[in-house]
Amino acid sequence: MCNKNINDNSKKDKGLIGNEKIEEAIFDLQKNPNEEELAHTLTVIRHRMKEGGQFIVDVEPQPASAQMSLKTITTPDGALWWMAFTSFEEELKGADNVKSTFLADIEKIFEAALSVPQIKGIIINPWNRTIMLDKKLIKIIKPR
Repeated sequence: MCNKNINDNSKKDKGLIGNEKIEEAIFDLQKNPNEEELAHTLTVIRHRMKEGGQFIVDVEPQPASAQMSLKTITTPDGALWWMAFTSFEEELKGADNVKSTFLADIEKIFEAALSVPQIKGIIINPWNRTIMLDKKLIKIIKPR
């Protein structure tokens, strides 16, 4: 019998190594939603940002401008959110089969989200270990 090590980092992109800490913190927050767990989760995300961590972002072409933009998801209240993923495993849990993705620095994604008025925030791992970071929470993680 072959035991596969879930935390085998030899095949992970360097910028994603350590993101399992974010997934674990989000999982703990989902099990026990309270202010202390939220503060811990935000701290873990801040540490990954300061370590130069990256998220996987879903992009879509903008033919009119010949550029790419981050794909959005609309919540029932009509708000637009960007999506980001901590790992390729989390990304693949989504409904879309064909995606164009890039690795992006966590800090740069947060800076961009804070500067785009139409975006309410970033949903990390929208299909499973999910946390919705509105601009208020992003500013807690990354003060200007």
